[in-house]
Amino acid sequence: MTTLPLAWTLLTVSLWTAGSSQILLQEPVKVLYPAISTQENIECNCINSCDSVYWFRRTPHHSDLQFLGKCNNAERVNFGADVDQARFKLSKRGNTAFVLRIDSVKAEDAGTYSCILKDKSGQDTWRPGTVLRPGETPPTAPPKPKPKPPVKSVCHCSPKKKPTHDGCDYLVLWPLVGATAGLALALICTLYYFSRLPKKCRHNFVKMRQMP
Repeated sequence: MTTLPLAWTLLTVSLWTAGSSQILLQEPVKVLYPAISTQENIECNCINSCDSVYWFRRTPHHSDLQFLGKCNNAERVNFGADVDQARFKLSKRGNTAFVLRIDSVKAEDAGTYSCILKDKSGQDTWRPGTVLRPGETPPTAPPKPKPKPPVKSVCHCSPKKKPTHDGCDYLVLWPLVGATAGLALALICTLYYFSRLPKKCRHNFVKMRQMP
């Protein structure tokens, strides 16, 4: 419903504006879902200074392109044939946009609405259009993906060893070992010395020790 009608709109509109240079804007098609019996506004934004706008529509009930009307900067409006002027309003908003307002939207208003902007130099700018789908439910946006929970980092390092007191142990142990070895060596030398003395000397030594 979108691509083919828009291409047909461009072809048909070119016949309305024959003899003037035309610019086709590459813009995404906008889709509106107004509720029945509500009001809907369709905007046609100007790029440069615009002199007037032409509104067209193509509905599923009409195979031909329908001219809705023309509006200039002074908001002078000329409607097309068979247009319900009580519900379709053409106006200008500021210096940047023309507006097509549809009051009491009906199901038969569904279709593609397009606009052509004309400047003072005679150049036409055609905008792709807006698709109107009254009473329809807009498609549900896909759910946003849930953020993944943070992954805890696993440490594969070997556990730290508890600090030991080996340095202090060596500082205390080796002096004790040295002192013990010195005493043992002194004892061995003393015993060896006495074992080498003559028996007489040993006897006198013992006797001297026994005297009061």
